[in-house]
Amino acid sequence: MKKKIGIIGSGTVGQTLGTGFLKYGYEVKIGSRDLTKLSAWKSTAGEGALIGSFAEAAQFGDILVLATKGSAALNALQLAGRANLSDKTIIDTTNPIADTPPENGVLNFFTELNDSLMERLQNSFPEAHFVKAFNSIGGSLMINPDFGTEKPTMFICGNDQKAKDEVVEICELFGFETENMGTVEAARAIEPLCMLWCIPGFRENKWSHAFRLLKR
Repeated sequence: MKKKIGIIGSGTVGQTLGTGFLKYGYEVKIGSRDLTKLSAWKSTAGEGALIGSFAEAAQFGDILVLATKGSAALNALQLAGRANLSDKTIIDTTNPIADTPPENGVLNFFTELNDSLMERLQNSFPEAHFVKAFNSIGGSLMINPDFGTEKPTMFICGNDQKAKDEVVEICELFGFETENMGTVEAARAIEPLCMLWCIPGFRENKWSHAFRLLKR
């Protein structure tokens, strides 16, 4: 029996991943501060698509997805409720993007080089198992992207191996090769991949690319 998915965040990423999970037979509940944002998604997503508050989505899910703006992530988790997060895998898609505009196509972050948003979240909720994933590719490419014979690489990290194993299974289902980059500190390197991914978009309006790690 597939685990239930609770998604905290009702924007493009949350809705896209929610649709992807539904495609593969998962039950999904997306949480939002404003349920009117999800009325169109619910009407088209079909059976198994549920909506509710952050707390209701977090309580529902056996596996959770954090899909808010980076600046709203901590508050969203607080609203979801500590007890609803305890001992659960949380796929952290967030990036610490500052409110200031990009400079020559380069996003500004509110974290520093030796810090990451996921570390802050993991420290705030030590009883949860955060795994960074889906933060360095656009929403339109998150579910089974077509790059011909090539599979893009999804870089992940986190402290709990069982949680990472669950995320690897999901990433592979969604059409990615997965590279486990280690513990939570690796988010310091993975989160800035969002900056790199966005530069061609901001400078040349090109958004249809992905990263791939080559090995010998």
